[in-house]
Amino acid sequence: MGVKNLWDILEPCKKTLPLHHLQNKRVCIDLSCWMVQLQNVYKSHCPTKDKLYLKGLFHRLRALIALNCNIIFVADGSIPAIKLSTYRQRLNSGCEVFQDETNSLKVTSLRRNMGSVFSCMIKEAKFLGLALGIPCLDGVEEAEAQCALLNSESLCDGCFSSDSDIFLFGARAVYRDICLGEGGHIVCYEMADIERKLGFGRNSLISLALLLGGDYSQGVHGLGPESACHIVKSVGDNDILQKLASEGVSFARRTKNSKKQDLLAYNQDINGSNGYLQSRNQFLQVIEAYMKPKCHSADSDVVHKVLAQHPFQRLELQQICGKFLEWPPEKTDEYILPKIAERDLRRFANLRATSSGLGVKLSLKEIPVKCPVSAIIKRRKVQGKDCFEVSWEEIDGLKTSIVPADLVESACPEKIVEFEQRRALGKKQKQRKSGPKKSESKTSMAAIDKKLQDLLLDIELGSNPIPIPSRADVADNITPAAVVNFKNQDPLVGLDMEEEEDSMDRRVTMSCQPSCPSVQKDEVIDLLSPSPVHSRYASSFPEVNDQKINVIDLSDSKMDISLEHERKARELRSFLAKIHDELH
Repeated sequence: MGVKNLWDILEPCKKTLPLHHLQNKRVCIDLSCWMVQLQNVYKSHCPTKDKLYLKGLFHRLRALIALNCNIIFVADGSIPAIKLSTYRQRLNSGCEVFQDETNSLKVTSLRRNMGSVFSCMIKEAKFLGLALGIPCLDGVEEAEAQCALLNSESLCDGCFSSDSDIFLFGARAVYRDICLGEGGHIVCYEMADIERKLGFGRNSLISLALLLGGDYSQGVHGLGPESACHIVKSVGDNDILQKLASEGVSFARRTKNSKKQDLLAYNQDINGSNGYLQSRNQFLQVIEAYMKPKCHSADSDVVHKVLAQHPFQRLELQQICGKFLEWPPEKTDEYILPKIAERDLRRFANLRATSSGLGVKLSLKEIPVKCPVSAIIKRRKVQGKDCFEVSWEEIDGLKTSIVPADLVESACPEKIVEFEQRRALGKKQKQRKSGPKKSESKTSMAAIDKKLQDLLLDIELGSNPIPIPSRADVADNITPAAVVNFKNQDPLVGLDMEEEEDSMDRRVTMSCQPSCPSVQKDEVIDLLSPSPVHSRYASSFPEVNDQKINVIDLSDSKMDISLEHERKARELRSFLAKIHDELH
């Protein structure tokens, strides 16, 4: 929970930033706060056994991984003794703490019940995080206190927590919420804005906790946030804690002339028990809990261990998602591998930017670390943003995925140059292929014209009398190649004319042999036409072996043949003229 009404007081300092703001940052996550958020979102839709809270955690993490956001889970340790009464009330008489303690003031802290449902949820989240390469730091006591210490020592850039008292422990940048939808964003509060806009430093915020109440105190009965803020501002951040320690809230009468403040009594206490304000030691206990929380020091081995880079464990992740989320390995890979690849590319881009900032400009081949991108495949648009589809260099079996264009440009601009060169070369090759086709088409048309003229001349001279094909026959089968070979091929059957003539010679020879059994009765062979049709110039020979053979009359009757040729030539000229017009 934190401090009562503190988020409302800090509302003027609230900022909504794009999710991209976390790119290349290191953040600490108060794991208990995230699991409570996710549990509250999904518990109204499904039972806990469906583990949708774990699926929600997975998608949050993969979004941050793609931004190369280095994540550290921080889990709660023991329960501080000063918080036991509040904790029991919150959890219905201490259902998650050991029941054998008799006096909370005699113990420093109490170990949590690790067998509870919520503790099991935390364990599952840790397993998932470790498989994704996310370490977990188990706090000594409060997780938000440990996060705040890492932030104040500049070991992380910010903290995810919904407990407002994280500022009282010394945090400088707090992300209260995260949204992953289209145009994902985070809700951010920075201590610099709180100091500048509201005039509240860390001492002032601790004073508000004493007056309004929170995890460590009950506050002053009847005192609201507006009055509490007025009291704190009237004294100032440097002196407010000392003032409260020495005088309690008695100075409120002197700082605000109102009936409400006049009702404040000297013996009103902060935690709800009479005489507590007069007990300076107890008051200092609350201040010390915020100013000196029990945490792992910044230079401890356990902190150094979690700050190291941890590897992504693909097989372990597949097993966890298969067990808890019932996903096949292929689905898990489809979700996470593109994000891992994008993270590696951002790290490569950071390496190049760092070396360039130091004045060392290396080409892609000179960098000791291999570029994750093998090649750019094509340009893409994703939600209106320019992207590239790229192929990867041996990233756990991932072949291709889509990444932002600006990321590729910062990581490996040489790959973009290679891609553009390939595109330009491909366009030139297409132009070269299309160029000869046009020239060849013109040549073919000229050849068609000459062949048609030669064919027409042959017909007029009577050297190649052929039947005129119908327009439908030619329209169905005509091609430039067919027209070029029009003189040497039969337009109706598509056979080579020389082969057809040889076949006819053989048939004539066979027909002249009396013993040839293959000659059929009344067969007609017309040497003036490539098609075996009945000729009006055929004459009959006497029967040979009771077979009547019709033989083509090869008479040189010039008059009959020339009239027929003239008619066919006229028809062919008209027909070819129409074809010529259509082709041109």
